[in-house]
Amino acid sequence: MDMRIHRFRPLVSFHLLIKVAFAAQNPTDVLCFDNKIFGDGRVLGCDFAGRVDAVGSNVSRLKKGDKVAGLIWGGEIKGLGAYSDYTIADENICFKIPDNTPLEQAATVPLAATTGWLALFRSQSLNIDRTLGLDAELLVWAGSTSVGLYAVQIASLFGFKVATVCSPRHFPLLHSLGAKYVFDYKDPEVTSSATASTAMREAGGILCTVRPSKEFTEHVSSRTKVTSILVFTSFLKEHQMGSCILPASEEDHQLATEFYQALPSLLSQGKIRPNTPWVIDQGLGGVNEGFQAFRDGKISGYKIVYKLN
Repeated sequence: MDMRIHRFRPLVSFHLLIKVAFAAQNPTDVLCFDNKIFGDGRVLGCDFAGRVDAVGSNVSRLKKGDKVAGLIWGGEIKGLGAYSDYTIADENICFKIPDNTPLEQAATVPLAATTGWLALFRSQSLNIDRTLGLDAELLVWAGSTSVGLYAVQIASLFGFKVATVCSPRHFPLLHSLGAKYVFDYKDPEVTSSATASTAMREAGGILCTVRPSKEFTEHVSSRTKVTSILVFTSFLKEHQMGSCILPASEEDHQLATEFYQALPSLLSQGKIRPNTPWVIDQGLGGVNEGFQAFRDGKISGYKIVYKLN
């Protein structure tokens, strides 16, 4: 494994310097590595938990020494990623970890939970009215994935009627998190069963996916509006991947900021329960093992977390 030292530039006014204790693995880490999305010399890793080591001049919610978790787009900016002893993060896309939440659990929250939050409420995704309560009917496919677990919980917080699909061994967990209907993903009638639960109406609906390419959506009913979600629009900046340019979104940034300000209370009250972490103690020396577990499809019901410090 290639270990390199990067020197950080002076902190921008709203940035934090974080000493990383735990970094959680996400599918994007493996996909970016395998497909060389950012090229050589980039630091991957998007989810982190650790302590604030220094703060920018305009930071107001957090201070040096605070235990925090947050989201960055590891690899986009050279030298910045969660798979590192230190990283830099936006104060608005971080939250203070409550005392009842271990750091390794907190590290599982940012990317997956924010994806669920934005998918539910941003205007370009599902755009659900938070006041609808039981009149909002939601089907979460793959409810036992990291994003699925948080989407079910967030939707349940607002009283939405939630159906989900997963392995039977995860049925009790999904019910405990608020899903009203839970179906076996291997059931050949599962699509009909889910529709019969009234989670999806015959008239169609809106689909939000993290994989919007045609190969994943070509069989979707023409009555269904297909939307997508990319969690990194949480940052108030333009992003570029190859020839694809993603403009900055004030709406997404404000939505994400609202969520991160609410997370300490939601976690401390048990209204949001973190994913179960599978902690790899040998730090970045365990990345090969963790990446291969994802490639082999062995990750189910837990999230890989690397202990760094």
